[in-house]
Amino acid sequence: MTYEESLRWLYALQPRGIRLELDRMRAALALRGDPHRALRVVHVAGTNGKGSVCAMLERVLRASGLRTGLYTSPHLHSFRERIRVDGEPVSRDEVVRRASEIRTTVEAPDAPQLTFFEVTTLIALEAFREARCDVVVLEVGLGGRLDATNVIDVPLATAITSIALDHQQYLGSTITEIAREKAGIAKPRVPLVLGRVDDEARRAIEAHATNVGAPIVPAARVDDAHPTPLAGAFQRDNVAVVLALVDVLRARGISIDPVAVHDGLRATRWPGRLETLDGSPAVIVDAAHNPHGCRALAAHLASLPRTGPRVLVFGAMADKPWREMLDILRPQVDKFVAVAPDMPRAERADAIASHARAESAPTIPAGVDRARARAGTGGLVIVAGSIFVLAEARAHVLGVENEPAIPM
Repeated sequence: MTYEESLRWLYALQPRGIRLELDRMRAALALRGDPHRALRVVHVAGTNGKGSVCAMLERVLRASGLRTGLYTSPHLHSFRERIRVDGEPVSRDEVVRRASEIRTTVEAPDAPQLTFFEVTTLIALEAFREARCDVVVLEVGLGGRLDATNVIDVPLATAITSIALDHQQYLGSTITEIAREKAGIAKPRVPLVLGRVDDEARRAIEAHATNVGAPIVPAARVDDAHPTPLAGAFQRDNVAVVLALVDVLRARGISIDPVAVHDGLRATRWPGRLETLDGSPAVIVDAAHNPHGCRALAAHLASLPRTGPRVLVFGAMADKPWREMLDILRPQVDKFVAVAPDMPRAERADAIASHARAESAPTIPAGVDRARARAGTGGLVIVAGSIFVLAEARAHVLGVENEPAIPM
């Protein structure tokens, strides 16, 4: 297969959807020689913030001279971004090779019928084993308990960054139910770093951790004077989780130099998370895709001086509470342009425009151009609502290639 053919095969698995269970993944791993058993893993879950924590922790570990693996999802512009070794995305050739090998395995008679995310996770685990990574930072895809990444029996550490209502159709309709699902990554005698969560979530997580014998390590909140590498006041909470994980890893025999912690944090880059793209007007792209994320974005916008019109480019999946999300952002913007990514789950742009009493655009690039014209040279354009929207907008502004999106 070529790289494009490999992506086509992977994306063709999308109709299998999200199927939260571990039997298929364990069966596939056994067929592939159980690559996960050779890895030392930090496993990170959470409604929001888990990607930022993973990015910061990986950069700290790399600054300490460790060979790192990093697995995150979804990607912005290229599938290869999901799987990184020492900070570099895996090559096209490696994706082709591993996809071809795994395809032979999973298309054999009686083989487990894996989903897109399960195959991608399998590719990542095999890549990290072959690269002989010292530590792998593994981001949960969805939930925790039945996520494909939760095949790691004895991680070095686990962490939960935050709990909020999201993906209720899979994880439950209450904070308690969602917290229990995310707490499913806890393992006996493995420290669980717990970020800033409300009392309801904390009680659910503590009960599950006690039941499985996982000691909880609270992340002490970093004060305002502590430098954070990424934009947004909420990143202080994410840094606190990283620092707590560093302490846990040191206690478990991983050598992490104090200078490397400082240098690694300073060097962290995590595109699409309150990222400002320079220009006239400037464009802020943010992966706010649920009310919790939109509140964080609104707080950041409230902290910025108003120098001109603010125009929001917004598009969301139909199964998200996008009306609530828009209402949260409304006080911080002056105008709206509604857009929709080209995928079945997306809410129609005209439906969003009708609710917001706004205009719509036929494509995301057209929506960005329209918003820039409305904002003028002294204004600000904000892109949010879905990572698929910001990915296409970011590619348009920066002039970079954007591979076809996969709605997972």
